[in-house]
Amino acid sequence: MSDFVLSCKDLWKSYKRPVLSNLNIDLPSGRIIGLLGPNGCGKSTFMKLVMGLLVADSGTITVCGEPRSEETNSYISYLPERTYFSRGMRVEELISYFSDFYEDFDASLARSMMADLGIETSARLKTLSKGTKEKIQLIMVMARRARLYLLDEPIAGVDPAARDYILKTIIGSYNPEASVVITTHLIHDIEPVLDEFFFMGYGGQILMSGNADEARAAYGKSLDDLFKEVFSCSRRY
Repeated sequence: MSDFVLSCKDLWKSYKRPVLSNLNIDLPSGRIIGLLGPNGCGKSTFMKLVMGLLVADSGTITVCGEPRSEETNSYISYLPERTYFSRGMRVEELISYFSDFYEDFDASLARSMMADLGIETSARLKTLSKGTKEKIQLIMVMARRARLYLLDEPIAGVDPAARDYILKTIIGSYNPEASVVITTHLIHDIEPVLDEFFFMGYGGQILMSGNADEARAAYGKSLDDLFKEVFSCSRRY
């Protein structure tokens, strides 16, 4: 088995301009990894390519040592940037649906995390706030026992009071043999849980990457401050 849960080689994706240009990434197993960069730099495009929702112009994607395919999607639990559940469903119906659809879904874990956040499983989604629906979607994703979790801006619409619980409990409850990839521009908020990081600039270029603790020790600053410095320098050229 590959040492990397996800590998991308020479990955290109363009629309009217390059979104990802010659992207090379190897993501290790058992880590929480931040794919960090400003809006519009290609983070969401990268995740959609991994899931097969978009097709790359060129390059290869390998998931758990296997070429990306519909079969490798079963290894991945994916949180898209927008909610997609039917508004008329009750939360308990959603739990039942996931239990039927995913063999690795832990319904009791989902109910426990919802109870901790005060979410009534009898409620219909259409009666809930946007932030609550985003919490539910994240819980449903993290209650699977997947090998790779792809979380696209998981805390962008979440109130600050719930962020600590989400980062430390929901995201922290993942399968320890799996990896979690979090895309965000809110680097300060997500930084405490990260093991590894990749700074992505416009055009999908990786500006810097490494171990989060080692980078903070080497540069004497937070990842948030380090990103601002690296990204500022990259825009000069």
